[in-house]
Amino acid sequence: MKNDQFLQSGSLSESRRQFLEKAGLATIIGTFGISFFTSCVSSEEPDDTTTPPTTTAPNGITISGNTVQVNLTIQNKLAASGGWLLITSAKTLVANLNGAYVALTSVCTHSQCSDSWSFTNNQFTCTCHNSIFDTAGKVVQGPAGQPLDVYSTSVSGSTLTINK
Repeated sequence: MKNDQFLQSGSLSESRRQFLEKAGLATIIGTFGISFFTSCVSSEEPDDTTTPPTTTAPNGITISGNTVQVNLTIQNKLAASGGWLLITSAKTLVANLNGAYVALTSVCTHSQCSDSWSFTNNQFTCTCHNSIFDTAGKVVQGPAGQPLDVYSTSVSGSTLTINK
């Protein structure tokens, strides 16, 4: 009898109707996805997902896909011979060797550390486990057993370009 009283009063009936409407909408969205309802909407902006994202930082480093450009005027850590730079967002080590630039991956071949490096006496040391590499990427001291990848570099004006 109690259920009949609630149905007659309308409050349970109204709540049930609202619940069924929301449940029905959730079922449709769950089945077809929200894109079903928005697929006919046009966008003013083109969908160009093939172009790699470009990241430009105020520190003079621009990353676009596999190309890293360093503005040597802004990034003065590379100005003098022996100067070096760890570009964490590009996982790249760069050093100035008497005006020539070398670039290597910063992903250590021992334990895949990529952001703990030092550079002294023309050697990169991964400070995670103290593997040492020369500027050609070759292992000087393990535990790493494989060399680091070396990237090509070129300078045009005050821009150093690294091609990974």
